[in-house]
Amino acid sequence: MSTIVVIGAGVTGLSCALRIQEAGHSVTIVAKDLPSGFEIIDSATQINFTSPWGGAHNRFILPKPGAAPDSQEAREHEMALLTWEAMRSLHDRHPEAGITFLKAYDYFDAPGPIENTLTEERARNELGMKEFRFHTKEELPEGVKVGYEYQTWCINPMVYCAFLLRRFAYRGGKIVRKEIRDPQEVFEMRDLGPCDVLINASGIGFGDNDVFITTGQTCLVANHCPISISRIDAEGKFTFNIPRGFEGGTIVGGTKIPNYWNPNPSLEVRGQLLTRFAATCPDILGPDGKYTVIRDIVGRRPTRRGGMRLETEIAQGNKCIIHAYGLGGRGYELSWGVAHRVSELLASQTRSADISLNRRQSKM
Repeated sequence: MSTIVVIGAGVTGLSCALRIQEAGHSVTIVAKDLPSGFEIIDSATQINFTSPWGGAHNRFILPKPGAAPDSQEAREHEMALLTWEAMRSLHDRHPEAGITFLKAYDYFDAPGPIENTLTEERARNELGMKEFRFHTKEELPEGVKVGYEYQTWCINPMVYCAFLLRRFAYRGGKIVRKEIRDPQEVFEMRDLGPCDVLINASGIGFGDNDVFITTGQTCLVANHCPISISRIDAEGKFTFNIPRGFEGGTIVGGTKIPNYWNPNPSLEVRGQLLTRFAATCPDILGPDGKYTVIRDIVGRRPTRRGGMRLETEIAQGNKCIIHAYGLGGRGYELSWGVAHRVSELLASQTRSADISLNRRQSKM
């Protein structure tokens, strides 16, 4: 059994910690921010703690036909499918986990080659989209050229992340609340004891020049909507909703602005988001024709040029670090797929360490 330290208690760090714990390792989470309830979390001081403010749902981003199995788009889709199955299992075994399964509607005003060539056979059999079907012209909102539905999941992130943390602690995991400036710092923390392998699920990557923040604004409303809708207009702008369940309201969004540091929500943007979504789904307004706004949300997503970093590094002093960060807005969608890959990298590393140890002992 190895002693593993995970930096970060967002959805990626928590998923990795649990998956590694299941493999029999001793695991400690070290993090500045920890999950807490919606009622008490401070959006101003914890704006950089991405997971509480994430949309927390699955919208399949499809690889193009013929994409190489080792391409980024194909790998991420496989991770999304692994996560879908993990969410299904958690939902069925733990109804308290904050997961809801429901229909997703994806709409495209100006569909591209992927949407125009998609078939029901490919969607169901090759891409794993359960209960997939195309919408008829009569079902589509005005201006939409292609639309389809499939079964998906949405999460109440406050409930879900608290559930994961509690599950980790109940199984013997240790939690240390501390801000880390550099991964090497962890190896020198005597109160943690020896660390065999470090998992860097920090989100920001510690000085990685390819990482930048993407700021998004959404609006949380009390209005109920039983489906999750995503629409991309002809200019590439998104409008979407995410039903959170568990008394969590409905998220309506949203914006994505790279390298934008303003932490303050815009009332003008709020109005645009709510108006655009109501044009796609008028039923969300209910009988009184109004939204009931709970709060505006501004969150920062650590994004990485070239995609996530998911690899092993042998750092200074022969220290092993497995990096798992830079997922942008897809942290929840890919979480269990990333955790699976981290567990594979860890297994490979621990086997190599055991072989090296046995070789040294045989020479003694």
